[in-house]
Amino acid sequence: MSNSEQKTTDFLPINGTDFIELWVGNAKQAAHYYKTAFGFQSLAYAGPETGVRDRASYVLVQDKIRLILTSPLNSNSPIAEHHRKHGDGVKYLALWVEDAFEAYEKTTGRGGIGTIKPTTLNDADGEVKMAGIKTYGEVEHLFIERKNYKGVFMPGYVKWESDYNPAPTGLLYVDHCVGNVGWNQMNPWVKFYEDVMGFKNILSFDDKDISTEYSALMSKVMSNGNGYIKFPINEPAEGKKKSQVEEYLDYYEGEGVQHIAVATKDIVKTVRELMARGVEFLKVPSTYYDDLLDRVGKIEEDIEPLRELGILVDRDDEGYLLQLFSKPVEDRPTMFFEIIQRKGAKSFGKGNFKALFEALELEQANRGNL
Repeated sequence: MSNSEQKTTDFLPINGTDFIELWVGNAKQAAHYYKTAFGFQSLAYAGPETGVRDRASYVLVQDKIRLILTSPLNSNSPIAEHHRKHGDGVKYLALWVEDAFEAYEKTTGRGGIGTIKPTTLNDADGEVKMAGIKTYGEVEHLFIERKNYKGVFMPGYVKWESDYNPAPTGLLYVDHCVGNVGWNQMNPWVKFYEDVMGFKNILSFDDKDISTEYSALMSKVMSNGNGYIKFPINEPAEGKKKSQVEEYLDYYEGEGVQHIAVATKDIVKTVRELMARGVEFLKVPSTYYDDLLDRVGKIEEDIEPLRELGILVDRDDEGYLLQLFSKPVEDRPTMFFEIIQRKGAKSFGKGNFKALFEALELEQANRGNL
């Protein structure tokens, strides 16, 4: 498809992920964790000192990734209610668009439910336009238009400077974000992304693809026109015991973001650095590596560091990818991170699912939840 055709068919052009906002119990401490463990840098802050009375928000950055960590300042706020129910979790998946108001009009015109009406935020550095619509669970998509803004982040935030600045770990951008939805809810949400957002279903996995002796799930990957935004949607499938998606839904007490996948150019270096800083990862059995090259063919990497760190490899028609999944980054077994390096592959590691799920089930069994 030529660029001109793409422009005419893609009614919702998206430039990338603007930010991901997590509502957490203690944003000050969470910010310290993401700086220390993941190598994020301090960027901006909003709170009582900036005239915001009900919350404190810390904005962190690493290359193109921006995270906002927000905590409530009193118990009767929607943020406190969200945290009481779900624990730490993603509230906003914000999309960087050219025209936020048009994005809102088009998506609500196609059946999207508006949550934040089109709003213009101003300060001395210009203006940011934003609007929001609902997606699965209590997650919302924000449309952010910042072409007329020159400030550090957004109006309402001040630059956050810190004497404590651990080095980055090589994380570059958000590759994809995965949502866990309830029984028989995958297809309705696939239809939402198709009808309301204009996304396409680029990959599907059923319970034959993604199952072990115990647990199964189904998944469909939704992508926007230019492929910058990819949202796989998982639902549980019938298995002998409780699947990882069911465990998530039980502990999150609803649908939500299961994991955030972040890209790196050198996964061995990045993972080594993350492990040295205390990030914990799932471990697959070392037998996974015995026939790795038979499964995936020739790769540029030496297998020994991959085996040592537990990095998984998978190939599709266009190349291969290397990936590794963290353990949940909060006490509830809910949200985690994926570190991914793509060497041409456009897929999501289907060949690794069985090994990965067996590693996940070991963790579930340790928690008494299998």
